[in-house]
Amino acid sequence: MVGPHHYKNKRIYFLLKKSALYLISILLLFLFIGIFTSISPALRLSSNTLTNWTSEIESSTFMYLLGLENRVFMEGLPPDTEMPKLSSTLFQIATSIKPDDPRSLLGNELPGFSIYDSEIFIAGEGTNYTNLPIESSPPLEEVLKEREAVVDEEVDKDESKTPDEDMPSTGDKKVVFVYNTHNYESFLPHLPDVTNPNLAQHSEVNISLVSERFSKTLDQYGIGNVLDKTDTMKLLDEKNMEYWQSYDAIRNNVQEVFSNNNNIQYVFDFHRDSQRKSITTKVIEGKSYAKIAFVIGGENKNYEKNLEIASKLHKFMQEKYPGLSRGVLPPKKGTGTDGVFNQDLHENALTVEIGGVDNNLEELYRSAEALAEVFSEFYWDAEKVSSD
Repeated sequence: MVGPHHYKNKRIYFLLKKSALYLISILLLFLFIGIFTSISPALRLSSNTLTNWTSEIESSTFMYLLGLENRVFMEGLPPDTEMPKLSSTLFQIATSIKPDDPRSLLGNELPGFSIYDSEIFIAGEGTNYTNLPIESSPPLEEVLKEREAVVDEEVDKDESKTPDEDMPSTGDKKVVFVYNTHNYESFLPHLPDVTNPNLAQHSEVNISLVSERFSKTLDQYGIGNVLDKTDTMKLLDEKNMEYWQSYDAIRNNVQEVFSNNNNIQYVFDFHRDSQRKSITTKVIEGKSYAKIAFVIGGENKNYEKNLEIASKLHKFMQEKYPGLSRGVLPPKKGTGTDGVFNQDLHENALTVEIGGVDNNLEELYRSAEALAEVFSEFYWDAEKVSSD
């Protein structure tokens, strides 16, 4: 028979063991603090390193740990959520490889494959990880070179219509801002001497013509807008900057427009993708269109606002022109991309890829007009809801 002294001794042993663990933990803590504060600064762990480590941990892990202390946090997790395995979490932190996602391994081992380690917000028809928009970054001296360009006069003919008197109008208010960060992005069908997609650049026949058609079509739908014609490439040259610094070069210009016009509600920055024609073209009712993609800057801390408007426009476009939208694509971030795209300057700022290097102006103009039509329906519906 076990006496009371046995339980008393067992309890004392347990308390001593627990106290010893606390003491050892405190000693180890001070030991690590001493090591990290005494080693050379070059060898210390930076906040950036710690951020990179913790960024590899699934967010549900933190929620689960907080939920162990406060059950309220558990309500933010899906039903039947289990605590992630400690071994998998530590392995993921140490190697940046997710055991259940082979893309994370291939992205580290195969050059260029890391672009597939992302999440497509909304995939349009035919959109997958193999055909996401490509950002080319040619040397500025190549961009600025003079090249021959050919444009059919009939295609470039301005067929703007006078707005219907019964159509709603913003009046003198300019509510949309349209511009081009990479304003020399051009198209191979109009550059007879160019075959390299990375060199599809021209000072006049370029994406700015598409922005101009979009702007004029908005006018037809009664939506006042500001069409910016800043030559970003010359701006880069004047400031002795490189092509990849285009967003920095034009940022002040964009901010100045906003400061001079408090009525701007939506912003469109048009680009041309470097993907080829089979990916960037859609035939609708016998007519060829340049497909449209909405790109979100993942390094903009408030990108959810930009995502919301892009998702709504994608939905409107799917109803009016099925298959024209390539979708709302992954948040661009990390090395090799700007990551913000100046979308942090306005919550309704959109970066729009329209067409690719193999599309011609006829296809591009058709898509610009379609986007303007879809946007006008979206805009006036939103205005109606707001007034109601």
